[in-house]
Amino acid sequence: MSTTEQDAEFDAYAAEYDASLAAGLSLTGEGKEHYAQRRIGWLRDAARRVGIGRTDRVLDFGCGDGDATPLLREAFSAREVVGVDVSPAMLARARERNPGMRFEPIGALASLGAFDVAYCNGVFHHIPVAERAAAAASVRAALRSGGVFGFWENNPWNPGTRIIMRRVAFDRDAIMLTPPAARRLLRAAGFTVLRTDHLFIFPRILATLRVIERWVSRLPVGGQYEVLARRDG
Repeated sequence: MSTTEQDAEFDAYAAEYDASLAAGLSLTGEGKEHYAQRRIGWLRDAARRVGIGRTDRVLDFGCGDGDATPLLREAFSAREVVGVDVSPAMLARARERNPGMRFEPIGALASLGAFDVAYCNGVFHHIPVAERAAAAASVRAALRSGGVFGFWENNPWNPGTRIIMRRVAFDRDAIMLTPPAARRLLRAAGFTVLRTDHLFIFPRILATLRVIERWVSRLPVGGQYEVLARRDG
């Protein structure tokens, strides 16, 4: 799928995006807000552990309908969060839902200035394989020296994740990345990989067990994983 085809795909799904995602996540007993809040909280805590104290500007790379963008602003107490996306229809939806926040086409990324933190979730499995290196390099270029990238992806080693993706219309044909492939991609783009964590092991029916997820996050069993990477130099 080319970038132009990717634009058209998500333009077509914009109106049904929430319903399609909910159909997949219904198996877990949770909605997308639960996962977004936990991902962003995890990134915030991980960034603090590696010494990221200044988070004036945060990049929401592949922001989609913008639901995560205000959560990033709140979690990092950021002066500005900018969302970028490839789909004009999704950007229009993001602006409608989040008046006063900034959303730009992905082609404008190089002109937006330097960010302290970048975040993405489930973006790279939609990017054509041949274009992933350029996309990762563009995120690195957008970060200040010492800035960090919270790279979240769906874990192809988790069978539940694969079942959920088959239920989500816009995820059925996605080409997933394993954690080692994600680390190779980021290193090739010039990042220093700091750590990999796996989250979302237990569905809502087993929510009382989630307290242990922090202690087993290095095991590759969660439904999603985060590679935390830093721009050095």
